[in-house]
Amino acid sequence: MIRKMSRNRRTTLIFAGFVTAVAAAFYPIFFHPMTHVHEYKQVQTTNRAGINQADVQPVGELVPLHLRSQLHRVKVWSDPFKSK
Repeated sequence: MIRKMSRNRRTTLIFAGFVTAVAAAFYPIFFHPMTHVHEYKQVQTTNRAGINQADVQPVGELVPLHLRSQLHRVKVWSDPFKSK
């Protein structure tokens, strides 16, 4: 004997499945980096070794001549994990 699933139960299961899918998608993007900060700091240190920030910063030659006097206001990129 096959029982029909009630409309409310089906809606609840669909909604729960959607919430689960969104949570599963957000975990590697948002929650994993927040819980493994030390690991990401080590990766950034390794990736940025030997890089001169002034050489990589895309400001200088791309800025029009009339705006170059304002370059002193542009902040050089820095460590995102450093406290402000």
